[in-house]
Amino acid sequence: TTGDAARTALSQDTSNLSGKILRIADDGTIPSDNPFGNEIYSYGHRNPQGIAWDSQGRLWSTEHGPTGHDELNLIEMGGNYGWPEIIGDQTRSGMINPVIHSGAGDTWAPSGAAYYNGRIFFAGLRGVGLYEADITDPGNVRLRTHFKGEFGRLRAVVMGPNGFMYITTNNTDGRGSVNPGDDKIIRINPEIFFEN
Repeated sequence: TTGDAARTALSQDTSNLSGKILRIADDGTIPSDNPFGNEIYSYGHRNPQGIAWDSQGRLWSTEHGPTGHDELNLIEMGGNYGWPEIIGDQTRSGMINPVIHSGAGDTWAPSGAAYYNGRIFFAGLRGVGLYEADITDPGNVRLRTHFKGEFGRLRAVVMGPNGFMYITTNNTDGRGSVNPGDDKIIRINPEIFFEN
């Protein structure tokens, strides 16, 4: 994923790699079915940070919006996700709205993402929590927050081969409040999120 580098117009330019989700082969070549003949897979992004594939092979992305309006997007090849032309619930022909967004009154500053058991889990930097988006019905995604403020800023979420989830804190970069022992890798049994 690439951010717009504070040059918002570049997100809509399919000849420029800023504000995009890119796809390349393991050897660095460009797949022949990429929609614009270059590395670009989708465009119109502000600052996508986390990507994860679900059990149906669908690609999801977390994205920083302007203050508030952070997003969880279901990514389509060649899709235009609207930045900077639209945000939140705004619409424009040919542009794709987020599945959910934080709205003007909240900021997640979402980062890494992982899929587990019908959910996309994503880290919140400014949101200082682990978010759980139930995507079993993409038309009615429900969002829950875990560990709010408990560990500070969270950066990465990864499912390990052992079935455990791993999250990392990001408090020592000058933007967070440093906790004893920061920064940390925290191991979680994801089944705790399904007990109730």
